[in-house]
Amino acid sequence: MIKEKQRTIKESVSFSGIGVHTGKTSSLTFKPAKENSGITFIRTDIPDKPFVKASVDEVVEVLRGTTIGNKEKAHIHTVEHALAAITGCGIDNIIIEVSDSEPPVADGSSLPFVELLKKAGIVEQNEDRVIYELKEKIVVCEGDSYLIALPDKDFKISYTVAFKDHKLNAQYLSLIINEDTFQKQIAPSRTFCFYREVEALMDQGLIKGGSLDNAVVIGDDAIFSKESLRFEDEFVRHKMLDLIGDLTLLGGRIKAHIIAVKSGHSLNVKLATELKKIFKKDQGSINKQKELAMENKEGFVLDINEIQQVLPHRYPFLLVDRILELNDDGAVGLKNVTVNEQFFNGHFPGHPIMPGVLQLEAMAQVAGVMMLRKNENEKKLAYFMSIENARFRKPVYPGDQLRMEIKVIKLRSRTGKVSAKALVNGEVASEAELTFALVDK
Repeated sequence: MIKEKQRTIKESVSFSGIGVHTGKTSSLTFKPAKENSGITFIRTDIPDKPFVKASVDEVVEVLRGTTIGNKEKAHIHTVEHALAAITGCGIDNIIIEVSDSEPPVADGSSLPFVELLKKAGIVEQNEDRVIYELKEKIVVCEGDSYLIALPDKDFKISYTVAFKDHKLNAQYLSLIINEDTFQKQIAPSRTFCFYREVEALMDQGLIKGGSLDNAVVIGDDAIFSKESLRFEDEFVRHKMLDLIGDLTLLGGRIKAHIIAVKSGHSLNVKLATELKKIFKKDQGSINKQKELAMENKEGFVLDINEIQQVLPHRYPFLLVDRILELNDDGAVGLKNVTVNEQFFNGHFPGHPIMPGVLQLEAMAQVAGVMMLRKNENEKKLAYFMSIENARFRKPVYPGDQLRMEIKVIKLRSRTGKVSAKALVNGEVASEAELTFALVDK
């Protein structure tokens, strides 16, 4: 893995326009976002403003565009042009507010989004960006269309597009994708369709907002456009744009050479899904190695079943998954923070962070295990008496792992006081001094 600094935008920026498929006017606002929060869409036109993460896990449709959605039925259509611009500008964390189900199509390219993001200003953040380097070949196919991902030191795309039963020549382009090549050679390319497809697309309820202002139409004997083609091979460039946008749904950057032949959104999403499986497996292996190393170093481990024999807490208020160290002087416990935690449904919707009070509770539960494991406290409960010197140093997001370190200040038959820290990636997220009363059940 290669590490670089994450980036977001400096200030909010907006623009309005028509959606290419819905035909509805909508406004889009890019807003800065915290480290490790990723890309989040928010539907401002729906009560409670539900959010949808830009993730391949949230894809619900790939018909002439990529649609993402969630359980609350908040869908966002045709996200690929905005997502491609975000990746092409080197941005990791951003909030995208939309006032309808589809962002404005603008001129059918990613260029207006790029210009808007550059106007907002792009700033570096403190957290490291994790870039995954592909270690093995992946192939996905649909008929005579296919995508191959190969290990590479760069992010590179080699794309061939050929048009069945049409005299338009096949187009091929190979580029290393970085901010410069994307913004100059990919972002200006516009979406396109064939004239013979228009009626069928309209029958499917699509391209209600389509026009020569936002698309290039290819006829049997002519190409129709409001202006001249921006590139001689504009069509393959736009297919590369779509692929970059769809691969943004991985949620991270990759180093790989993508070879594409006549791919579309369906196949793009299939590749993104396969890549995510591999990266998730690799990350799980890394986490397991760290965990095993920690266990071997610190010796004593309690799993979740053993913890439940000590603590009275149960889901959703059991906030410790494993005890790594346990002795008379303190304890170390782990809490894996997942996006499925119930509190994320109501705590900062659209920008999920773990409530500070629950971080304190998680630390208290580790301390509780330490105290209640003693034979003399077997039939007792540990109740909070006081919290002192509480400090919250950094947000805790879905995907983080809390390592809670407890040290005894004093421990008596009826009371106990500890210092507690919750760390993420070795940095303190929160800390406090906790005092407990030990009472009979």
